[in-house]
Amino acid sequence: MAGPRVAHATLKGPSVVKKLIIGMELGLAAGGLRKMHHWNKQRKTRVFYDLLERGEISVIAAEE
Repeated sequence: MAGPRVAHATLKGPSVVKKLIIGMELGLAAGGLRKMHHWNKQRKTRVFYDLLERGEISVIAAEE
């Protein structure tokens, strides 16, 4: 009579360390894109207020 066989887990696909590294890389890339977007938006706001301060633009509608 043969004894019961124990099913061992077989490792398929990328390892846990590889998944962690890929996740960190994707997180850093997404964070970098978000930061660049924030810097661009901040630059546009700074330019707007500089133009407003110099009097080149106005937020009041011109009367006709």
